[in-house]
Amino acid sequence: MPDAEPDQRRSAFITGATGVIGRLVVPELVKRGWRVTAVGRSPAKRAELAAMGAHAVELDMFDGNAARRALEGHDVVINLATHMPPSVARTLLPWEWRENDRIRREGSATLVNAALEIGVTRFIQESFAPVYDDGGDRWIDEQWPMRPTKYNRTVLDAEHSAARFTRAGQTGIVLRFASFYGADAFLREMVKTARRGWMPIPGLPESYWSSVAHEDAAAAVVASLDVPAGVYNIVDDEPLTRREWAGTMAAALGVKGLRFMPLWLTNLLGGPLPLLSRSQRMSNAAFKRASAWKPRLPSARTGLPEAVRAL
Repeated sequence: MPDAEPDQRRSAFITGATGVIGRLVVPELVKRGWRVTAVGRSPAKRAELAAMGAHAVELDMFDGNAARRALEGHDVVINLATHMPPSVARTLLPWEWRENDRIRREGSATLVNAALEIGVTRFIQESFAPVYDDGGDRWIDEQWPMRPTKYNRTVLDAEHSAARFTRAGQTGIVLRFASFYGADAFLREMVKTARRGWMPIPGLPESYWSSVAHEDAAAAVVASLDVPAGVYNIVDDEPLTRREWAGTMAAALGVKGLRFMPLWLTNLLGGPLPLLSRSQRMSNAAFKRASAWKPRLPSARTGLPEAVRAL
């Protein structure tokens, strides 16, 4: 019998494939005809990925030899791997971020090294946009100063790995995601807090909160397969002030106005709260110029009630 024809489809290797964004990206790429290899940490998660049409694999992303073998034959690496604390309360505990720090510092570097060695041409790295300095009511673009805190300074390590990929002559993409929202466990915790009469997001009422819906973030990952190398904010069109966000949440739940956490308590609790209290009115203009992406949900004003209903 003649040898089988080689598979000529574009191929993507995805880490973090069973996260809230990855699980939306995988079936979309399969639907578009991509050959997708996706990492799952457990047999159950690998079975879930296989059901989406991906080739599901296990990978120790800190093992350079394993990474080189896994990436062989792929055109694109999409690194969405994170390890977030499992609840809002546990985000306040410094040790809950250690694995996430290692993924961003060592895991991203290992994947970039492997990708360069075997000739991958595009590397897409997730990042976290709310590490920008406070901007008041000004629009924040990708050149705005970044000021991470101790708990998330490894965001910059992951971005540096992607930049190194670009400096080597390939296409490195950094997607700085605003705060995600959707019908997930974190929104459920926020709803519980709001039902008790409290605003679940720290910060002053007139400060800005930038967000992006799960599905729009996933659509941006897909769109980033065709944009030039660079750093891009992934955020909806209209960031809301926290007062507007609280009013939207209260109306969606049918409760009275929400009380705001005092700043002294935010500073006392520490962890990510002082950073998340900043006013950050982020702009998505650069990514919209570089791609055909447009968020289906232009702001949390419409998206948040939809997500609450989905709970």
